[in-house]
Amino acid sequence: MFYHLLKYVLLGPLLRLAFRPRIEGLDHVPSSGAAIVAGNHLSFSDHFLMPAVLKRRITFLAKAEYFTGPGLKGRLTAAFFRSAGQIPVDRSGKEAGQAAIREGLGVLDRGELLGVYPEGTRSHDGRLYKGKVGVAVMALKAGVPVVPCAMIGTFEAQPPGKTVPRVRPVTIRFGEPLDFSRYAGMEHEKAVLRAVTDEIMSAILSLSGQEYVDRYAADVKAEEAERERAVRARRSRRTPRG
Repeated sequence: MFYHLLKYVLLGPLLRLAFRPRIEGLDHVPSSGAAIVAGNHLSFSDHFLMPAVLKRRITFLAKAEYFTGPGLKGRLTAAFFRSAGQIPVDRSGKEAGQAAIREGLGVLDRGELLGVYPEGTRSHDGRLYKGKVGVAVMALKAGVPVVPCAMIGTFEAQPPGKTVPRVRPVTIRFGEPLDFSRYAGMEHEKAVLRAVTDEIMSAILSLSGQEYVDRYAADVKAEEAERERAVRARRSRRTPRG
């Protein structure tokens, strides 16, 4: 109930007015039945813009931190995401990936749309990073098509660290569904999962026109954060003490 209130009354019209999204290829999204919509992830706004333009309800696997924040703000944020139909997924620990897959398969088993960001995290620099194979596992286990999607302009509208997005037009582009039925029953073969994931990322890349980086975004972020800490430490050592 609240999902539809957000989409059609509270948030959806506001997003359409602010971003004036240009929608391309919407007919590629199946009108019924289970399917995965796999997109690039450039901005916090992506969580809301894609559902706002789709004709069907879509459920995303959202990071657990959105549901566990402290204080009143944390409780309000958690209530908002739950009401919007998002599922919390703990991304830490060895079982994190399996938990996300179980939750995603549950959505697909109900014949619904599942939204997935194969990169696993937001791009911190606007480039497209290597996809994680969880999306391939779900596509093969559930036997569903994967619709590639590209968000274009949302990084410029709301880059990392910016709370209030800039008002500017964006494009949401959907590609033709990818059929992986030829790999049915092969979801335990690493080479197959990598091939399927790379095909999905290639389709997203063709739609988005981004620069591609054949590394995981989380690894690149961690390295850059470590370099920044090292620079700060060197500066601190050079600063004379009064």
